Amino acid sequence: MVLRSGCKFGPVLVWFRLGYVVLLWLCVTHLRCARAETKTVVQKDAEFDVTYNDTVTSDNQTIYAFNHTVSRNKTEGIRVTVDVLSVGAESSPILFVVRQKQAVLSFQVPLILRGLYQRKYPYAHVGRTLCQPPTRSLTETQYFFVDVSTLSSLGTHYQLRISRVDSFTLHTDKKFSFTASPSQPQYFKYVFPDGVDTVIVKVNSEMTFPCSVMSIQDIQCPVYDLDNNVAFIGMYQTMTKTAAITVQRKDFPSNSFYVVVVVKTEDEACGGPLRFYPLRPDELIDAGNRSKTLDVVVSPAISSDVYVMGMLFCLGIFLSFYLLTFLVACVENKRMHRRREGLLNPADMSPAETASLLGKPGVTPVSPYEYGSFVDNASTLSSEAITDSIASDANYRYMGQETLKRRPFLTAIHHVAIRIERSLESVAGRSRQESLSSIEEDDYDTLADIDSDKNIVRTKKYLCVSDLARKDKRVLSKKYQIYFWNIVTIGVFYALPVIQLVITYQTVVNVTGNQDICYYNFLCAHPLGNLSAFNNILSNLGYVMLGLLFLLIVLQRDIIHSRALDRNDLNALECGIPKHFGLFYAMGTALMMEGLLSACYHVCPNYTNFQFDTSFMYMIAGLCVLKLYQKRHPDINASAYTAYACLAAVIFFSVLGVVFGKGNMVFWIVFSVLHILATMLLSTQLYYMGRWRLNSGILRRIVYVIYTDCIRQCSGPMYIDRMVLLVMGNIVNWSLAAYGLLKTPNDFASYLLAIAICNLLLYFAFYIIMKLRSGERIQCMAMVCILFTAVVWGFALFFFFQGLSTWQKTPAESREHNRDCIVLSFFDDHDIWHFLSSIAMFGSFLVLLTMDDDLDNVQRDKIFVF
Repeated sequence: MVLRSGCKFGPVLVWFRLGYVVLLWLCVTHLRCARAETKTVVQKDAEFDVTYNDTVTSDNQTIYAFNHTVSRNKTEGIRVTVDVLSVGAESSPILFVVRQKQAVLSFQVPLILRGLYQRKYPYAHVGRTLCQPPTRSLTETQYFFVDVSTLSSLGTHYQLRISRVDSFTLHTDKKFSFTASPSQPQYFKYVFPDGVDTVIVKVNSEMTFPCSVMSIQDIQCPVYDLDNNVAFIGMYQTMTKTAAITVQRKDFPSNSFYVVVVVKTEDEACGGPLRFYPLRPDELIDAGNRSKTLDVVVSPAISSDVYVMGMLFCLGIFLSFYLLTFLVACVENKRMHRRREGLLNPADMSPAETASLLGKPGVTPVSPYEYGSFVDNASTLSSEAITDSIASDANYRYMGQETLKRRPFLTAIHHVAIRIERSLESVAGRSRQESLSSIEEDDYDTLADIDSDKNIVRTKKYLCVSDLARKDKRVLSKKYQIYFWNIVTIGVFYALPVIQLVITYQTVVNVTGNQDICYYNFLCAHPLGNLSAFNNILSNLGYVMLGLLFLLIVLQRDIIHSRALDRNDLNALECGIPKHFGLFYAMGTALMMEGLLSACYHVCPNYTNFQFDTSFMYMIAGLCVLKLYQKRHPDINASAYTAYACLAAVIFFSVLGVVFGKGNMVFWIVFSVLHILATMLLSTQLYYMGRWRLNSGILRRIVYVIYTDCIRQCSGPMYIDRMVLLVMGNIVNWSLAAYGLLKTPNDFASYLLAIAICNLLLYFAFYIIMKLRSGERIQCMAMVCILFTAVVWGFALFFFFQGLSTWQKTPAESREHNRDCIVLSFFDDHDIWHFLSSIAMFGSFLVLLTMDDDLDNVQRDKIFVF
């Protein structure tokens, strides 16, 4: 019976329990709602420049209401400053929300800013500037509200102050000082005045650290003024002591912009150390005092007239060299014309007497061909040779004593023609109109007897140029022309991707606004179109123009020499240094390519594309060394393929050094070993004039030479002059290798270039000394070129070492070296380096072209090889 009644009342109990749960849920909900209704919201009418001390909890929310009058013609900044005075507020920060007409700004206090590796830095003192929405009315009253709330049940004490910003609008050429910190960024407004289209915004500080960021942003809300968002919009750059950004009106439709200055939470971006290393995740780190005092000034940039003056100045400098070259050519042509007239009409013979003598019987008239040949060769014939020829020639035996005294000039002309005909009998059968494309060097080698003949000739103790100029001139001409065509091909294939890459660089800079990508001299970087530093690009025009001028000078000499060969000129065939112009053409082309690639590098200079600026410098240094060696070793100079392959290896190591060389000791050890080995192999090649072999027996031969020349008997070197040069060269190169291994310089490309230049200068000095030691002389024109070039190189290097920027440091540190323009308010020190170095290179090429002109009338068997 009990069991039955339990079953009977079971459903009632279930429903009773369910109702009890529902009732309990309703009670809890009611209690929560009642508690929520107890949270109070207090709205206060607040005033500017009044400090409000208050406490906020999760049960109350405070709203401060402000109003102010804004004017269309006057912009007024408003600053919100908040301090949290309670300890331990990091766990439950206070949220501040500023509601404006067209913008909302929210931030928490303490403000947590993150650094590298997600390190957290709390800031209890926060100051923010409100974004000012534009107004169309002449005057308007605007309201804004500051909401203060928190989720902390404990009371948090804070201070709030709203104030107006003095000097919120910057004025042209007026410096304004202020203080900023990571939690208290600053920004100001600048409006372009009438007639000013470009300005330079400069921010300076006497403090290197803390690191900071300057940003230029359009007039819009919100303003990105914190370390974690300042790079979101506009142009920006990091700074230590100085920063400068050129701003153009065309980039800002409102004709105004904000200058934003933010102090970073850490200094690593500016090259500073990382001071704090958290031991536990999410540990808050006290950053200490990171306030920084700065000043900002906005100055007008140069006008379009200065651009025009800069371009005209650049063109005028280098066009003057064209004019000077033309005047020198005219003077030289007039001097040669007078010389020919003087030879044709001697001082002791009138034109009538000359004509009467030419008409006498038995005298052969002088043809124009013979006369032209005589004029070009008259200086090579000694008076004894002419006297001997007169005595041996039967055509003059019948002449009377009186007639011979009055016609020495005509006698010399006629006999010179006979001597030239006799001297050219050996080459009369070979036509010079034969196509060069069918000639191969191996087919026309004049040393084709046996290989030992070369060993006999080239290993003589005293060599003359005639010993190393025995190959067919047409073969060598074709061989050295390959230098020119190869460098043209290399230049085209190298320059096209370079141009494409730097255009991409410039586009990235313009789109992202990150001006830390390129290492400009920002205090003298004048934009034009999409180019950020047009002046640095324009100043490279000298390399191109002077390279072209050098090609024209070489072309003129080439034409004159070709005409002399066509006339079978004795001087051109047997006298002077053999003239091969292929390397000169290659040098001129390399100078033009250096200008083009240097301009490409300065579109966006940084460490990744520095090789663009140096690749053809290696080419120029290598070609100059080859030209010096070719002058007296034309038969055994390196082929174009070998030379360019070696230069390609140099550029390859340059790239490896830039990418992997910084602080990598393994790379420096490998490079130093290869540098020393290459120096030793090249020394052996030069000492033995190429008459040695690198094979499996090389070690045995080295031991044998050491035994016979050093142990068995002490004998000096056979080629003393060459040994002196090579010993000096090895000392220099071994010293440079040791310096690189010990110091491991960061700028590997410049280090490699220094090696090339040192070897070039050493060889050039040796060449000049040996030239003078051999009794040769340097003509006036060559001496003027040497002195002028030396002076210009001195001034050029002075401006080069000014160091206006350096990509070996961070962009912020590099900007510490920036300087103002020094010429026409348009060109800086590095532009002057471009001007002077292009002139100095041009002068150096002229020295190589003219330094052996004194030998044009000297037989090659009397010109020594060194």
